[in-house]
Amino acid sequence: MTDDKDFEKNEAPSGAEGSEAHASDPASQDEELTVDDILGAAQSEDAAAADVDAEGADEATDGHLADLQRLTAEYANYRRRTDANREVEKQRAKRDVLSGLLPVLDDFDRAEKHGDLAEGSAFAVIADKIRTLVSRQGVETYGEVGEVFDPQRHEAIFQQPTPGATESTILDVVEVGYRLGDVELRPAKVVVAVPAE
Repeated sequence: MTDDKDFEKNEAPSGAEGSEAHASDPASQDEELTVDDILGAAQSEDAAAADVDAEGADEATDGHLADLQRLTAEYANYRRRTDANREVEKQRAKRDVLSGLLPVLDDFDRAEKHGDLAEGSAFAVIADKIRTLVSRQGVETYGEVGEVFDPQRHEAIFQQPTPGATESTILDVVEVGYRLGDVELRPAKVVVAVPAE
């Protein structure tokens, strides 16, 4: 008889106690999930994945934007350098061409001093055209008789002691000086009158 009583004690409880035991069983909880619960969980997982993807996309966009800004700055620097180099080369080529014309201009000056450039002659017309062309390019002449001698701009090929001279002045111009803007193409070669001792 004791065996029957022990058996009754070991039997599963019924009523409220039984339903509590049933509710705490994990297998039975899975069965109670509804379709809405499963769909909600799936949507929240998708939303979390989308947030991660969006963060990754933002980082990728920021990286591409930084690359684009760097390339834009490099291109702007390249263009600035190229334009500056182009301008330097243009000025150098212009200076070289104009420097090559200086002996021709010297020949015109000598011909004019000797009276070989008769007014209206073909030679005079050509000389005027070339002088005009050179002048339009910005070339200026300097070195005139009576100017104060400046060793920075004039090259003295001879010094003539002159009574009454108080300072060094240009007595004669052998070759006119030429300047292109701030660049000196050739200094003026002059004879300088210096005070006599």
